[in-house]
Amino acid sequence: MSTIVIYKTKYGSTKTYADWIAEELGCESVDAKNVKIEDLEKYDTIVYGGGLYAEIINGVILLTKNMDKLEGKKLVVFSTGITPLKYREYYDKMVIEKNFKPEIRDKFKVYNFLGKMILDELSVVHRTALKTLKKIMQGKENPTEMEKLLVELCDANGDFTDKNAINDLVEYVKNGLSKY
Repeated sequence: MSTIVIYKTKYGSTKTYADWIAEELGCESVDAKNVKIEDLEKYDTIVYGGGLYAEIINGVILLTKNMDKLEGKKLVVFSTGITPLKYREYYDKMVIEKNFKPEIRDKFKVYNFLGKMILDELSVVHRTALKTLKKIMQGKENPTEMEKLLVELCDANGDFTDKNAINDLVEYVKNGLSKY
């Protein structure tokens, strides 16, 4: 079975996970900017990773808009973000709903991993967006749990990547097994 791991990264944690996954699967890890959909025809399994930005997986459209060319392939997607694990069930549902139309959701196995956010490394656009989001959420009279979480996440600063997080994904690709 031939496998490829493709990733699109802005700050590096998605590439870190892609490299770890590729190492465990004994395949190559390739930046999505160097991949065309035609390049994927020779693979049985495609693992795609992208960072999360407002619940959208960066670049996953490479796969979702080309489903006709990916028929019969095992498709695995992972995202990286900073949502704490205790909120993941709710948040992961939002990620799936925003990235995959109902008719293709069952074609993908999706995993979400903790990434990193080093405030000093963020672009001006992302720093400004965080400040604006925090100000808006703090101004809410009766904030929801998710709105409170967003305020908390605006101040997250650190590398939360964890190599052990890939174990279920690797097991699924190797054996078709998953704890989910």
